[in-house]
Amino acid sequence: MSEEKDNDPKKQNSSPVIGKHSLAKAQMIGPMKPDEEMTVTVLVRRPAVHDLLQRQNLPLSRKKFAAEYGASTADLTKVKTFAVKNHLTVRSVQQASGTVILAGKTQDINRAFGVKMEKYQQQSRVFRSYRESISLPDQLSGIIDHVFGLDTQSHARTHFQMLEKERIIANKSNLTPFTPNEVARLYDFPANRPAAGSCIGLIELGGGYHLQEIRDYFQKLGVAVPELTAVSVNGAQNQPTDDPNGPDGEVVLDIEVAGAAAPGTKIAVYFASNTDAGFLNAINTAVHDQKNHPEVISISWGNAESEWTEQAMLAMDRAFQDARALGVSICCAAGDRGSSDGVNDGLVHVDFPSSSPNVLGCGGTRLTGSGTAIAAESVWNDGPDSSTGGGVSEIFPLPDWQKQVQVPPSANPDAKVGRGVPDIAGNADPQTGYRILVDGQEVVIGGTSAVAPLWAGLIVLINQNLGRSAGFLNQVIYDQALRSALHDIIKGNNDSSRNVDAYQAHAGWDACTGLGSPSGNRLVALLQKKD
Repeated sequence: MSEEKDNDPKKQNSSPVIGKHSLAKAQMIGPMKPDEEMTVTVLVRRPAVHDLLQRQNLPLSRKKFAAEYGASTADLTKVKTFAVKNHLTVRSVQQASGTVILAGKTQDINRAFGVKMEKYQQQSRVFRSYRESISLPDQLSGIIDHVFGLDTQSHARTHFQMLEKERIIANKSNLTPFTPNEVARLYDFPANRPAAGSCIGLIELGGGYHLQEIRDYFQKLGVAVPELTAVSVNGAQNQPTDDPNGPDGEVVLDIEVAGAAAPGTKIAVYFASNTDAGFLNAINTAVHDQKNHPEVISISWGNAESEWTEQAMLAMDRAFQDARALGVSICCAAGDRGSSDGVNDGLVHVDFPSSSPNVLGCGGTRLTGSGTAIAAESVWNDGPDSSTGGGVSEIFPLPDWQKQVQVPPSANPDAKVGRGVPDIAGNADPQTGYRILVDGQEVVIGGTSAVAPLWAGLIVLINQNLGRSAGFLNQVIYDQALRSALHDIIKGNNDSSRNVDAYQAHAGWDACTGLGSPSGNRLVALLQKKD
């Protein structure tokens, strides 16, 4: 097949987009400039990992996984040849995840993938996208699963909430916030072994931190300052905005909660752009990082399943399956806008990536107590836009390990039976939230964004005590024998004004707080007993 024929979209095989982002709410500004530079991420096929997850001799090393389950050299060579023919530069190749980042001018991207790149505006944000189905030449048929980065809409959002001064004044319940290490003590986190030598990975899609401020915070807490490493993903950097209400609030919350929960741990912060391609590349970079070797990854960014394309969710879920095979635990915030997850369509929604069956979904509670004694704990619900997410996935089926806890059908009219969210919970109510230092301000922050790094810290401590990776905890914590290591939350709901009584807390698993909040040392003891 000649080069001319390869590059003629009319003569190429069509690779239609499964569920393309809607551009209905955006205004098309015009075509992109032909010589404007852009990057795309090509997702290449690999051997199926699903069957690997059923094996008992896990985890695999990152090196062994790349050799046995990474993309084939032949497929990667074909993608590189395709890039050269279309005047595109191969910026990076990650064999383990099967991703290739290509860079080039818009006119070459248009020709290579049979699209017409255009600029759009929605509110104040300008982004690029396309209307056509992606087209590929015959020799790449079946090799490329999808191309990310042609569309640069931002879909992930943070899941933290700042406690405003007005709410502090109006607080008539004498609720008090905590430092992260105080929350860890209430949940009886193990303190017998330091987390030195361990690494927690944090995925961040914007913002940044000031290193000296982080040091000052931990020194004031009297907790060992974590070793921080900022990892750039496709050019994104640690770039503080100096606005604590922006992405800095998320980045610093994650660092300070994880570092205080697991003193001495190393923290690798993976900075990427807030696009589907950026999010996917950040996850794959962290999962397959052979330099920092994170054993737990915390993700506090997400959005309702309905806001993602199916390709994006399946691609990220593929990365989460890799993590399971490698023994890397993934903790994901379940969202902060109740059972609707902030979607105003009269339906209930769960948040992705917490709805992936290959991650630990983290819901939120309101916690009161002192020292090591919990006084009370209930579902966090301060209203439709300030309450824990949770519900039943419309995308992912009910996993085997969740079948024994009677996950109800979705509260939507279709009553779909799917993966229940969350799995576990922790303190998230801003009124009982976390005292944080960010951009020079001492503030109180809550949200399920805090629960994911909190559990990540706990898992690092569990790993230290077990002398091995706890890995995919979901298959373990749903065991009836471990239920006594979780505080069952039986009071409250995560309904919204549009979905009254959608999901209620009750004894056992529920779609508000899952199996409950942790009793750390008890969980360690029961896991050691199972070993």
